[in-house]
Amino acid sequence: MITKENFFTSAWNFNEYESDLKSRFQMINIAIALSTFGLLTGITANIFKDISGLVPLELSLLSINVLLFFLLRYKKESLKFVSLVETGQFTLLFLVLIYVSEPSQLKHIWIFTYPILLLYFQNENNSVYWVVFMLFMLLVAPMQPFIDILYTQFQVVYISIVLIIISLIVYFYQNKMDESKAIINRQVSELVNKDRLITLQSKQAVMGEMISMIAHQWRQPLSTVTLSISDLQLKKMLGKEIDDKYMNKSLQDISDTIIYLSDTIDDFQTYFAPNKSMSEENICEIINRAINFTQGRINNAGITLKFTEKIDGLIQTYSNELVQVVLNILNNAIDELVEHKKEKSIIIVKVLERKNSFEVLIEDNGEGILENNLESIFEPYYSTKGKNGTGLGLYMSQMIMQKQFNSKIEVQSLKYGTQFRIEVPKKLV
Repeated sequence: MITKENFFTSAWNFNEYESDLKSRFQMINIAIALSTFGLLTGITANIFKDISGLVPLELSLLSINVLLFFLLRYKKESLKFVSLVETGQFTLLFLVLIYVSEPSQLKHIWIFTYPILLLYFQNENNSVYWVVFMLFMLLVAPMQPFIDILYTQFQVVYISIVLIIISLIVYFYQNKMDESKAIINRQVSELVNKDRLITLQSKQAVMGEMISMIAHQWRQPLSTVTLSISDLQLKKMLGKEIDDKYMNKSLQDISDTIIYLSDTIDDFQTYFAPNKSMSEENICEIINRAINFTQGRINNAGITLKFTEKIDGLIQTYSNELVQVVLNILNNAIDELVEHKKEKSIIIVKVLERKNSFEVLIEDNGEGILENNLESIFEPYYSTKGKNGTGLGLYMSQMIMQKQFNSKIEVQSLKYGTQFRIEVPKKLV
C-alpha cells in the first residue's frame, strides 16, 4: 500500500545498509513527479498558446513517466532500467530546448541541472558518456542541416563551457561526499565494534557477579540442609530416638530448602535466556526477581532492604533487560554500603505510577556521589570503585534503557545517600 511516507521510495523497505539505494529511489521518484508536473504545465500552456508542435512529444514523455512510476513499484530491480530511461528522457528534453526554443526564452538554463540529475541517475563512468554526448549534440546543433536553430555557434559553445564547469563541480562534490561517507562508515564500524566489545565485557562482568550471587544465594540454604542432616545423623549415632514428627519436620525442611534452590535455578535460567521477545508482567514481580538475586549479599552484609508492593501494575516489556538494570543498581548500592560499613545500612525500593509509565526509585543511605562524578558515572569504563569496578554496569544499564525502553536512568546525590530513578514505559511502542 502506497502512503505519503513511502511514496518516494516506491513502497519498498530498505535496511540500514541500503541508504544509497533508498536515496536513489527517492531521487528518481522526485524526478518523475517534477517531470510529470512540468509536462502537464507545458501541455496546458502549449494548448492555450496554440503551439501544437511540442504537445505530441510531451504526451509521449508523460506516458513514459506513468509507466516508469508503476514499474518502480512492481519490481525493485527495475531501478537501473528506469534510471536509464529517465536519463534519456531528460537528455532529449534538454536538447529539444536548444533545438526548437529561442535564446530570449532562457529555456536553455534547465540544461545546467543535467549534471545533478546524472549524479543520482547514473554511476561515474556512465555519467561521463552522457555528458560527452550532450556536449557533442550541443556543439553540432548550429552546424547540422536538418533543424534550423536560433542559437549561434558562440552561444552553444558558451552554454557548453558552463555545462562543463558545473559538471566538474558536481564531480568533485560527489568525490568529496564519497570520501566523507567512507570516513563516516569507517567511524560507525569502529563504534559498532567498540560497542560489541563493551557489551561482551559487560556480559562477562555480569556473569561473574551472577556466579557470586548464586554462591551467596545457596550458601545459607545449603548450610540449613547440612545442619538438618547432621542433626539426624548425630541423634542416630548417640542412639537417641527420633520420633516420626521430628523426622517429618526435618525432611520437610530439607524438601522446602531444595525446592527453594530449584526455584533460584529457574530464576537464573530465565535471566540468562537469550529471549528478546516482550512479555506482559507485573512490574513488582520483575523487581522482586532482581531483589531475590541479591538477597544473599544483602543478608550477609546486614543490610535492610525495604520494598512495599502496593502497585498491581502490568507492563509490556523486556523483563530480563529490566532485571539486569535493577540488579546493576542494587549491586552498586550494596557495594557502597559494604565499603563504608554503616551501622544501619538501608536500601529502599519504591514504585510510583505515572500516566504512561512507572518510576522505579532505588535509594541507599551511603555516602552519596561526588558532584564531579555525577556527569561521568554512565560513561564506559568509568568507575569509582578502583580495581574492584569494571565501569560497565551503569553504562550498559543506561544503554539498555535508551535503546530498549526509549527512556533513561537519572541519578542524584542526596544528603543521606544516592537515589536512582528509572522510568519504565507501561507499553513499548
